[in-house]
Amino acid sequence: MQVSVETTQGLERRITIAIPADKIDAEVKKQVGQRARTVRMDGFRPGKVPLSLVEKRFGPAIRQDVVMEQMQRHYVEAIMQEKINPAGAPRFEAKADEPGKDFEFVAITEVYPEIELKDLDKVAVDKPVAEVTDADLDKMLETLRKQNAGWKAVKRGAKDGDRVTMDFVGRVDGEEFEGGKAEDFALEMGQGRMIPGFEDGVKGAKTGEEKTIEVTFPEDYHAENLKGKKAEFDLTIKSVEGPDLPKLDDEFANQFGIADGGLEGLKVEVRKNMERELATAIKNKVKQQVIKGLLAANGEVPVPNAMKQQEVDVLRQQALQRFGGDAKNMPELPAELFEEQAIERVKVGLLLGEVIRTNDIKVDDARVESLIETTASAYEDPQQVVEYYKQNQELMQQVRNVALEEQAIELILEKAQVSENAVSFDDVMNPPAK
Repeated sequence: MQVSVETTQGLERRITIAIPADKIDAEVKKQVGQRARTVRMDGFRPGKVPLSLVEKRFGPAIRQDVVMEQMQRHYVEAIMQEKINPAGAPRFEAKADEPGKDFEFVAITEVYPEIELKDLDKVAVDKPVAEVTDADLDKMLETLRKQNAGWKAVKRGAKDGDRVTMDFVGRVDGEEFEGGKAEDFALEMGQGRMIPGFEDGVKGAKTGEEKTIEVTFPEDYHAENLKGKKAEFDLTIKSVEGPDLPKLDDEFANQFGIADGGLEGLKVEVRKNMERELATAIKNKVKQQVIKGLLAANGEVPVPNAMKQQEVDVLRQQALQRFGGDAKNMPELPAELFEEQAIERVKVGLLLGEVIRTNDIKVDDARVESLIETTASAYEDPQQVVEYYKQNQELMQQVRNVALEEQAIELILEKAQVSENAVSFDDVMNPPAK
């Protein structure tokens, strides 16, 4: 087998491979003979069809199959011989294919870039340090009470957080308009569901009260005939209810499946969940900074087009899944929407892969177990989840990949410039919007 390799542009390689004629011809002859033993033709008994007739009818198709199989096999042998590390599937182009002559073809593929990691000691990380305090726990329990609140009638005027049930009729220029009338409409105050000014007009209203309020529809309102229009709404307030928070007691704890320990048991579980979420959030913030620093220090990483396209396809599929419904019947989202993110993800993967390779990092089985147990702890039956993971090889491989990535991140952290910053639970979990 003769092989020559040409660098065309960037990461692309053209591998020209010549296969001796006798290899192709011998395999074609062999398969024609096998076909002759089973083929049926009018006028001949099974297995007695002359080879010349079999070859005439089936030879071209058999040769095509043989050539394709030989290209695949010799391509693999060639990249091993030339120590080429392909980054995607090759594209084959036949140059010459004549019986009795050597078969020559070109395999066009991309290779992984050669990466020399730089300036890991210049990666800067601001690591948040936080803990779950008793005040944080109390705040979370209060949130749970609000999420499980009922409603009770109040005699005072309506305010934010109340539920007001009403009938209303809207008019523009003295005429009722479509969609401007409702009965027994329940409005939770402070949610911002209504047009500007509507809730302000309801504030202070009491059960049984009738009133008329004036509002102006926004200029960008969805109904063309109402854009920027002034309107009047006649309101009949049927009820004003305030939130009825449940007591923080053992009965409340039972709603969350706490079989033992009552309220104190609930507090233990809630704190445990908060600590797990806090640890995950801190880990993610640190990881993002490490990756940002890694990219900044090694920004000029050539990206194989095949890997970029593969990542685009993953991102496109994820986007379709977020839309819901039948993704197969939705139009294909343009690649340009995902290209920038795909390139960055490929660069990160290549850089972390080089960290793993150059430092000979092996998967830590104990870490894999810990990751599975952490995930399982959020479920009612953790052991069942652990067993499910261990019986699913695909899931196990995903966890191993996560563990390996974490080990690479930690190795970079050992070399990076890390400063610790004491912050609160809320600072980490609910950072202000930028």
